[in-house]
Amino acid sequence: MTGKPELEFHVPGGPWRAPVGSGPGVAEQVLAEDATGERRTVLVRWDPGTDTSAEGVARHGFWEEVYILEGSLHDLTLDETFPRGTYACRPPGMPHGPWTSPDGVTMLVVTYPADEAG
Repeated sequence: MTGKPELEFHVPGGPWRAPVGSGPGVAEQVLAEDATGERRTVLVRWDPGTDTSAEGVARHGFWEEVYILEGSLHDLTLDETFPRGTYACRPPGMPHGPWTSPDGVTMLVVTYPADEAG
């Protein structure tokens, strides 16, 4: 198993980039990741009006933890809005979304392999 780098408190300065496979209006800033990219901690930002309806319901083969720092997400399947301060822990294969974010959202997202306990 590879680990993330040791980092003491600092102001993250990495670039904001569009994640692979994301739609328009989505950007991420990597805070830490291991050499394989399987264990990641990132900030994810959606512009106001972002809508993932075209991608449909998401499922992936890794653990995902999400904490909403600013703004909110509206889950179109559940017809429920999740505001700042809410948290999700999704095991591999769990369906979620699609989403809209009328006013934009910034989230802290942690991902790790399916074979690691949540």
